[in-house]
Amino acid sequence: MLLLPTEDPGPAARHLAAELGRAAGAPVTVGAAGPATAPGQLPATHVEARRCLEALRTLAQYGHGAALADLGFLGVLLGDHADLHAYVRATLGPALAYDARRGTDLVRTLESYFACGANLTRTKDALHLHVNTVVQRLERVSHLLGRDWNTPSRALEIQLALRLHRLSEEL
Repeated sequence: MLLLPTEDPGPAARHLAAELGRAAGAPVTVGAAGPATAPGQLPATHVEARRCLEALRTLAQYGHGAALADLGFLGVLLGDHADLHAYVRATLGPALAYDARRGTDLVRTLESYFACGANLTRTKDALHLHVNTVVQRLERVSHLLGRDWNTPSRALEIQLALRLHRLSEEL
């Protein structure tokens, strides 16, 4: 166990895994948590860091470092203090901000696209748009969320974030 002064444990864990791995000449896996702002928070933070380490091992991410927040929806499921709003912001933030700034419907387009089984024809019908408009919106999504947004693992994370976002709006 190592205590470090940091507000963002994920990058510190990645750096530590790389440095310790070089020094040891073998992969070193680092699970991180925090920040803990008082001594009484250390036991829970330690438990969270161990959960993160176990998750990294289960995912065969040997030689890597991460905090639960870096593990996407797995971090949400494994964490004691799931910050669902932070997960939604981390996953959909650029698209949400773009919609808010420009009055567009990228998030609604994504919801419809996934609800229609990633079928462009059904999506355009559901949104009452031309297929080219749907394609242009999805290209913008790709620019904002990354080209891998519709790969199976990212699509799962995005769909979960979309549902959590919709639920938070309805509450």
